[in-house]
Amino acid sequence: MNAINIIKPYKYLNMWVFDDPKVGLIQEPFVSGADIFLDKVTESIPNASDGFILIFSSSYFPDANFHLEWIKSAEVGNWYYSKEFNIEGWLCPALFKYFDNIPSNLYLKIQSL
Repeated sequence: MNAINIIKPYKYLNMWVFDDPKVGLIQEPFVSGADIFLDKVTESIPNASDGFILIFSSSYFPDANFHLEWIKSAEVGNWYYSKEFNIEGWLCPALFKYFDNIPSNLYLKIQSL
């Protein structure tokens, strides 16, 4: 597993999704608050709906500009909290394509293509 991962979310049928063929994901959607978080962090990125870069890790890395804190497990996913936006978002079991265990923190860098 990589220490730092990168995906390119984009909008499909007005929903945030991403593809990562190396882990078997195609048009994997962000839902239940994670989509709202992405709307907020991409407000200043022109044409973000066509795609943007999302770098993420369970460990802090230089230039990380957002932080999500684990709140609780759900039946088939995990809830995270963003202090920056005071919102919760659910991440589905696809999280385990990138991490062996539930990360207590997620550090993100959002940037344009």
